[in-house]
Amino acid sequence: MLDWLLKNGTVVDGTGALPFVADVAVRDGKIVAVGSIAQPAKQTIDATGLWITPGFIDIHTHYDGQATWDDCFTPSIYHGVTTLVMGNCGVGFAPVRPGHEDGLIKLMEGVEDIPGAALHEGIRWNWETFPQYMDALAATPRSLDYLVQVPHDPLRMYVMGERALAHTAATPAEIDAMAVLLRQALEAGALGLSTGRSDNHRTSEGKDTPAANASAQELTGLARALKGLNHGVIQVVSDYNLLQGPGEFDAEFDLVETMAHASGKPVSLTWLQRDPGGEQYLHIQARVDAAVAQGLPLYLQTAARGIGVLIGLEASFHPFMGFASYKAVAHLPLAQRAAALREPERKARLLQEKSERLAGDGSAIPPLVDLLLAKIELISGRMFALEDTLNYEPSVMQSFLVRAKQLGISALEAIYDHLCAGSGDGLIYFPIFNYNEGSLDTVRRMLDHPRALSSLSDAGAHVGTVCDASFTTFMLTHWVRDRGRDALPLERAVEMLTQRNARYLGLTDRGVIAPGMRADLNAIDPAQLSVGLPKLEHDLPAGGKRFVQKAKGYVATWVAGEQVQANGVISDARPGQLVRMGQS
Repeated sequence: MLDWLLKNGTVVDGTGALPFVADVAVRDGKIVAVGSIAQPAKQTIDATGLWITPGFIDIHTHYDGQATWDDCFTPSIYHGVTTLVMGNCGVGFAPVRPGHEDGLIKLMEGVEDIPGAALHEGIRWNWETFPQYMDALAATPRSLDYLVQVPHDPLRMYVMGERALAHTAATPAEIDAMAVLLRQALEAGALGLSTGRSDNHRTSEGKDTPAANASAQELTGLARALKGLNHGVIQVVSDYNLLQGPGEFDAEFDLVETMAHASGKPVSLTWLQRDPGGEQYLHIQARVDAAVAQGLPLYLQTAARGIGVLIGLEASFHPFMGFASYKAVAHLPLAQRAAALREPERKARLLQEKSERLAGDGSAIPPLVDLLLAKIELISGRMFALEDTLNYEPSVMQSFLVRAKQLGISALEAIYDHLCAGSGDGLIYFPIFNYNEGSLDTVRRMLDHPRALSSLSDAGAHVGTVCDASFTTFMLTHWVRDRGRDALPLERAVEMLTQRNARYLGLTDRGVIAPGMRADLNAIDPAQLSVGLPKLEHDLPAGGKRFVQKAKGYVATWVAGEQVQANGVISDARPGQLVRMGQS
């Protein structure tokens, strides 16, 4: 007897083939048949009108800390994800020498905006080496499958100690020691290596990340640790120093190619349209195309929409947090605070004040606050009220710049009025990357690239400013169903969310609906599919807050043939596990 039978669904099988109507049969965690099936089943679902897709694979998350206290990987589970990858951007929590845990917390708090208090209280630290970290994670059954990459920064800190934080060049002996630890982790089943070289990444103390300026010798030595294995990938985030001149860009990109040559493994790069330097993404594309033509396995991790932040009175930052008149009421509950800020005298006084400089004061407040205030009239043309309609491709005519001009007030006052209205829970969407033209046309071109990987959700990170775990749902709503012009075909969007990412990772048992494949599946109602408004919830350890964005329309999600959620309600099933690459 079958375990599950999904009848008459529209099967989008993950290969890029056109959708077709069929039944899908599941038994013992695998798909056993696709077609017209009359066998009896323990549970049968009438899937007429539903999309039946493989489970989605999110290759760029930061659940490294959250995984130690959350066995469901929320909010990814609400968005059709069945397999995810963490340990990106070179940051993580292993290896770690006993007594040095705080350094990794400061690193993650600064780079990925995860509250340090939550990490201190939530992480149990029952490991030292990376294989021990994997064993500690694997001891807990979970809703979803997950893979781990070895992050460069903790590796460097473990071997070099304080010298890593001082950005001292690693000696040949230290490079060899890091490579040995990396190889041990890979042989224990780690997916690969990640490294971060971005000026946007800072510790909570405002310092460069330990491996940000690692030498070519160090990067090459680590890349060689992947050589000869039957699995492995390298993930890189870099600014490429393009603003310093084309020579700097080429030198930095040469390092990427060197790592690909040294490892013989796929290398994926964060791909964004930056501002300034809006054409940089084209230079990256040109170098990737040339490298691929020469046989190098380079890929481009690509976002589904603008990469931006959410601004609100309860979010990690907003423009008024450095003003004396705001600080005087900052301790009040949100609704009372908003009411106090609406008092005419307080508002008039605050708008005449100057904000204290917040960047570099030793706090976790991002320098973006200072940038925002310094250029508020210009930047307000790319700031939009995030309403219930949840428009992630708004026109400049909907911006606070235009709103202010229409009302005859300053942009700062228009923003103030929005944030202080009602109960004070209004949000502002500020797309920083991928929105230079005031539309997602550039993103659409990026998604068309044959080496594009649907990625960059950063799920589990930037919890007080970002909630992009919904990228998977956005792909199907905005790009497939709603945008109209330049719509992505359903079959291509699903292929990007499933088989393409599986193949990049080296996973051959999932990502496609076919007999013999893992029964990682979604049943989706396209008429009901939608992304919910981000909501701040205080559900992290130590009362920490984070944005959670749920979805509607996921009728059910299965992992290894067990239903892990239905209509947004997480089940008690915990079939998910650590996927150890290179293991039987």
